[in-house]
Amino acid sequence: NTMTFTKDRIANSIVILCLATFVLWYAYDAHNASSSLENMILILPVAAVTLCLCVYDFFTSKEDTAEEKKKKESFTTVMPVMILFTLYVLTLEYLGFDIGTVLFLALFLFLHGETRWTWILGYSLVFGFIIAYFFSLMLPYPMPMMVFPTDY
Repeated sequence: NTMTFTKDRIANSIVILCLATFVLWYAYDAHNASSSLENMILILPVAAVTLCLCVYDFFTSKEDTAEEKKKKESFTTVMPVMILFTLYVLTLEYLGFDIGTVLFLALFLFLHGETRWTWILGYSLVFGFIIAYFFSLMLPYPMPMMVFPTDY
């Protein structure tokens, strides 16, 4: 299994290299700003996992077959998700992080073809509130919330 250098492979490698470089720079800069546990508790593990994934992807990626290329998401399927994420970020102050996350997850699942409303509601409520509760406990500053109590 030799590694061939096609145009797609080179482009993917450049993206991976850029991502790894940014992660290294960000972790280094955050460490220089403050090497305290509070500052680095999320940054270092996320940076380490991201770098491991970059190395893994670089050495295990293969060329897509014609069928796999057809399955890849097109611009018309990605754009609604980008708009949804933008709306999510812009409305967090008004909806709160908890309700906003639940709505984002529900709409995301719906846009990706999930039709079982019980699954959409159940997954969105459970996972959205777990995420919101986790972040409300972990972050050292208050966040806007509608359900969970905060000092915001």
